[in-house]
Amino acid sequence: MTKMMTAASMLAMLLGAGPALAQAKVMNLAFTPPADSHYGDAARAFADTIAERSDGAFEIALRPAGALGGERDVIEGMQIGTVELAISSTGPIGNFVPEVYALDFPFLFDDYASAHAVLDGEIGQELLASFQPHGIVGLAWAENGFRHITNSVRPIREPADLAGLKLRTMENEVHIAAFRAAGAAPTPMSWTEVLTSLQQGTIDGQENPIPIVTANNMWEIQDNITLTGHVYSPAVVAMSAIHWDGLTEEQQGWFVEAAQAAAAASRQTVAANEESGIALMRENGMEVIDGIDKAAFAAAVQPAYDEFADRYAPELIARIRAAQE
Repeated sequence: MTKMMTAASMLAMLLGAGPALAQAKVMNLAFTPPADSHYGDAARAFADTIAERSDGAFEIALRPAGALGGERDVIEGMQIGTVELAISSTGPIGNFVPEVYALDFPFLFDDYASAHAVLDGEIGQELLASFQPHGIVGLAWAENGFRHITNSVRPIREPADLAGLKLRTMENEVHIAAFRAAGAAPTPMSWTEVLTSLQQGTIDGQENPIPIVTANNMWEIQDNITLTGHVYSPAVVAMSAIHWDGLTEEQQGWFVEAAQAAAAASRQTVAANEESGIALMRENGMEVIDGIDKAAFAAAVQPAYDEFADRYAPELIARIRAAQE
């Protein structure tokens, strides 16, 4: 009798604890920078928010440092459902969501405050909505930062110094056209190939925001950085539409909230790194070239505007500029 009661009691306990013992649904969150980066901080904020809001029903597995491939690979993975979530720069996204190309024109944004106002406002929300027809759900705009040029051939003080430099660019035809117009030899490639290519001398330099430079100890393989700030590079927190459609409306709300927490975390880290990163690069022996004539660099890349502005939402580019006046 005692054994029967014990068994019955245990069964009742197990049934009563069913939800608590249910296995969490695991979703991968992919990004190409290392875990110790602004993307990593964003990803942890996302994971923590989902864990809290879902009461453990969802678990976010962080996949940093290109563990699931480069950004283009991950975007394609979201479209077919093999990757659930990603934080990606906008560079390769224009190949899938053409409207996003409007964000990638050089010297379009004045400063961080202006960029945030545009992306958090009507224009940014319209752009996020444009993702879904392409099999991706744009959840929130996170931060990557203003992009700068590093190389080990010579300091870049004026556009003429770019002549012939083999610079890695993102797989983005606007960026490629801009550097080609300025006289460089742009070499598009996935970030997962960049560090090895720099070490082997396949390319001379690359361009990225300060947090990417510091997170990857770029001073170990690059001598100079010029603070051109030539492109403001947002990041997007995105989800596979296949997996999004499998969520309830309440659950979708959790993922949007988590993306907003991720965006805030990334912006906070980038702001801190912008202040400390320059000193850190100098401490580690990089020559930091500041105070350049940005108008001269803007003039050098103007042919990219002439070639692509009419093709990619010229009215949107005009709205972005008008929103900063």
